Amino acid sequence: MKRRKITGLGALAAAGALTLAACGTSGGSSTSHGSTSFYGAGLVKVVNPSNHKGGVMTMDMNVTPDSTDPQNTYYAFMWDFVRLYTMQLLTYKSCPGLCGTQLTPDLATSLGTPSDGNRVWTYHIQPDVKFQNGDTVTTSDIKYGIERTFAKSLLPLGPIYYQVLLQDNTYPGPYTDPSKNLMGLSSITTPNPTTIVFHLNQPFADFNYVVAISQSTPVEPKWDSGTHGGANYQLDPESTGPYEFQSHTLNKQLTLVPNPYWKQSTDPQAKQLLSKIVVDMNVNQSTVDQNQLANYAQMDVHGLGVQTAAKARIFSTPSLKADADNPINGFLRFDYIDSKVITNVHCREAIEYAADKTTLQDAYGGPILGGNIATTVMPPTVTGYKDYGDLYDSLSKPSGDIAAAKQQLALCGKPNGFNTSMAYRTDTPGDPASATDLQAALKAVGINLTLLGFPTAKYYGDYAGSPAYMSAHGIGIATGGWGADWPDGYGFLYDISDGNAIVPAGNSNISMINVPAINNLFSQAAGMTNVAEETAIWPKIDEDIMQGAYILPIVYQKVLLYRNPNVTNVYFDDYYGMYNYAVLGLK
Repeated sequence: MKRRKITGLGALAAAGALTLAACGTSGGSSTSHGSTSFYGAGLVKVVNPSNHKGGVMTMDMNVTPDSTDPQNTYYAFMWDFVRLYTMQLLTYKSCPGLCGTQLTPDLATSLGTPSDGNRVWTYHIQPDVKFQNGDTVTTSDIKYGIERTFAKSLLPLGPIYYQVLLQDNTYPGPYTDPSKNLMGLSSITTPNPTTIVFHLNQPFADFNYVVAISQSTPVEPKWDSGTHGGANYQLDPESTGPYEFQSHTLNKQLTLVPNPYWKQSTDPQAKQLLSKIVVDMNVNQSTVDQNQLANYAQMDVHGLGVQTAAKARIFSTPSLKADADNPINGFLRFDYIDSKVITNVHCREAIEYAADKTTLQDAYGGPILGGNIATTVMPPTVTGYKDYGDLYDSLSKPSGDIAAAKQQLALCGKPNGFNTSMAYRTDTPGDPASATDLQAALKAVGINLTLLGFPTAKYYGDYAGSPAYMSAHGIGIATGGWGADWPDGYGFLYDISDGNAIVPAGNSNISMINVPAINNLFSQAAGMTNVAEETAIWPKIDEDIMQGAYILPIVYQKVLLYRNPNVTNVYFDDYYGMYNYAVLGLK
């Protein structure tokens, strides 16, 4: 259900990370277990509800962000995290369960008003929201923030919905010869400081979901300048949310403190309860787990859950198990199969059949930490999911169908197999083991994989997300993890399967799917207002992707999250697929 790429493990040696833990701001104080806490409590209710103010929360992160720039991030945990210091036009309700998938106003006073057959969308914003410097937020600041997303040479990592939907699809962004672009995007108008109007090049009924993405965060041009402008804006992004940056050592540590101009009345979906938030990055995942259990850190920002050793301890200790949740988090773990590198569909189908789904599931943690073996692209949590059959015997022959794989190799003219390379993230839980397991399974039918590992932070920007790099290095397969940008089939499928979503850097359609029939189905769905008709399109696209063997599904992901008992207002957020960071406090 949730957007965006999934990331993973950090690179610090365990000994060094343990030293960090011992110096944690929480000091390893003893934990207290509330009497109402139970296994799975965070899936159905707010645990430890409180408005108590004060305390320093330490958050560990086993990777580094792709970016802390709200216009230039596409990882699920960052879309959750940026709400600590940003506001968007719309957001999602802060509440457990399906309630948390409902849109609600944030900067705006209401959801957008469509006109001209869903081609024009108008929003009015609150007149008294302030930036951290005391300046009042205007719709011109929202417009400028969106204009930044067009500067793809500087900010390549965010989604491309505005570039696809707005009329100015050739606008170069605000940094390219500003003297020729004084008016910015002509397709966004701001008739007054509290009104903003979007003019689309096509009907798009889901546009409210687009403006709920962090790319609609307001930015003052004067803040986006000098040494902290453009690509370096992430060093100190301008806050409209409950906290602001106090210090930021890139890829190491980030400290947030309360934004003095933030008001609860203008941002009711967030809270400002903590006196400070310290985020330590690149902490080894086993240390992240240990730090949470020992209360040296209170939250794992990455949100992919504890790993094997901590799982065993949690399940063998009733008091720890009572503070754990094990949700299906709405993500698919899978492998892209690049159709520009492996061009023959039968060669791609050979990969689908030969893969050992059992070992791949085990690589991601088995049924509890990994999830159920997947046979579709969309997980069951996404509106539009349909079980249309086990196309590649993933369930009936989970260890692989060698005979069927060899038959496909004969059909693709490679009866003895072929050679290709596979990209994977070296610091993402499960990816290295998954790549090794796939390599072993494919070797049994003569498909030889050369494994190429890359860091998470650069994976989509420079390597797997660069079509030119993939092609130049003959990389036919790449590990991936994905959740919906918003909770329906369009929000899940578009960026990974519409040909119009292919971009030179930060590309999510790594399979290079550019099939007219699929593209046309997206175009048909874009302007639909009949939900049933729109929903019927998504399983068609899903099945077309699988019939073309563009994606090798592995598991519908599950995670084991530890809910530190000293943290207040904790619950699993169905939209973000992890705990809601915007409302947390400490006992």
